[in-house]
Amino acid sequence: MDDLRDRLESMDDLGRWVDTKVRKEEQENEASLRPVHFEDYIGQDAVKENLKIFIAAAKKRGEPLDHALFYGPPGLGKTTIAGIIAHEMNVNIKITTGPAIEKPGDMAAILNNLSPGDILFIDEIHRLNRQVEEILYPAMEDFAIDIMIGKGPAARSIRLDLPRFTLIGATTRAGALSAPLRDRFGMNHHMEYYKPEELAQIVKNSAAKLKIDIDEEGALEIARRSRGTPRLANRFLKRVRDFAEVRFDGRIDLETARYALNQLNVDPNGLDTMDQKMLTAMMDLFGGGPVGLETLAASIGEDSGTIEDVCEPYLMQCGFIQRTPRGRVVTPYCLTYFHRDVPDVNGQLKL
Repeated sequence: MDDLRDRLESMDDLGRWVDTKVRKEEQENEASLRPVHFEDYIGQDAVKENLKIFIAAAKKRGEPLDHALFYGPPGLGKTTIAGIIAHEMNVNIKITTGPAIEKPGDMAAILNNLSPGDILFIDEIHRLNRQVEEILYPAMEDFAIDIMIGKGPAARSIRLDLPRFTLIGATTRAGALSAPLRDRFGMNHHMEYYKPEELAQIVKNSAAKLKIDIDEEGALEIARRSRGTPRLANRFLKRVRDFAEVRFDGRIDLETARYALNQLNVDPNGLDTMDQKMLTAMMDLFGGGPVGLETLAASIGEDSGTIEDVCEPYLMQCGFIQRTPRGRVVTPYCLTYFHRDVPDVNGQLKL
């Protein structure tokens, strides 16, 4: 029991249970759970079907795939689908992140080391600095980069030809990309939140790889509370397994999943303590809104960027809050969910 408590406390210290950013201790396991074929990739059907056609056409012409941009909330499989594309095209993939490329020379070195047809995957591409980004413009369009040699009046530019490659960018904030960079992608794909039924299948597939005994209802309960995100579903699966092994008979069923996720303070709609704190403040301190972002952040002692980038997208997707020109407001559904009175059309509370 002490071992379970220690594991839970060490994980909780790293942030919210529903935080969709990948954690260091999860990276190795997450990679082992990723599918490598489109047939094994659950969800994102529209994106998947279009990519199959684009890949087949590129292979038929004997050309690299056009540059592609994937955008959407974190944890929805952007890195996974880039790996599948590389496998289907039978080419190598180089994976890096926007913040890791600090200087134009770093980007030039990465591009120069690519082989014909290779894929360069840049996660968080919106965080590239402007000087590095400008190296990509000729690289994406003309497959060449311009390098300055020397300084002052003696400086001269040399154009270095590159092999034809495919750049795949992933971002959680497509609007943060500069227009020149965004316009150079030939394909733009929006990643949607997953349905509970799709997540349940992902949970069962992951359970099979991890040799976890789970039934249909247990998988669906984990899926319902995973905020439409496969990364969370896999994280919850491993934590529910801990409870199943210590408190139950090792098998994950509906009762086990409910108990474990309740212990983690994740409610049936995937809301955690921070979500509930935010919504409760909007309802009880600000009369349901409208309330400004900075005011709301100050009232609950949280960073405004965290609220805007982490909390709000899912709460809006589920219909708990809305953004208006005057600020954030809770919806009638939110009031009903938290057993609050709902105003009628004239603004009066229903009795």
